[in-house]
Amino acid sequence: QLQLVESGGGLVQPGGSLRLSCAASGFISGYYAIGWFRQAPGKEREGVSCLSSTGGTTYYADSVKGRFTISIDNAKNTVYLQMNSLKPEDTAVYYCAADLTFRRCTLNGGPYDYWGQGTQVTVSS
Repeated sequence: QLQLVESGGGLVQPGGSLRLSCAASGFISGYYAIGWFRQAPGKEREGVSCLSSTGGTTYYADSVKGRFTISIDNAKNTVYLQMNSLKPEDTAVYYCAADLTFRRCTLNGGPYDYWGQGTQVTVSS
């Protein structure tokens, strides 16, 4: 059973930065895809970024392009989301998810098999 644990959320002022981590534990075989999603109160879940475990494919939502960077440390089974130039509209609970079935990087949350518990990011002055 794969477990995903997010960390790194918190309160930050507009223009600030945070780095989220998604640590995977359990059995992982072969290639997989990891996605970051977020959900703000009263809004639908939004795909933020994703990558393949090889690091060869990455996608970003238009709303975060140029500000967020996704990366992977395969030795640590950890995926990071570096978030710079944060805006109040980035406030949400951020989740990481893993797709071990289709193993494709997509911002559509449907194919993802495993989800973390989420970490709160609040951007406010």
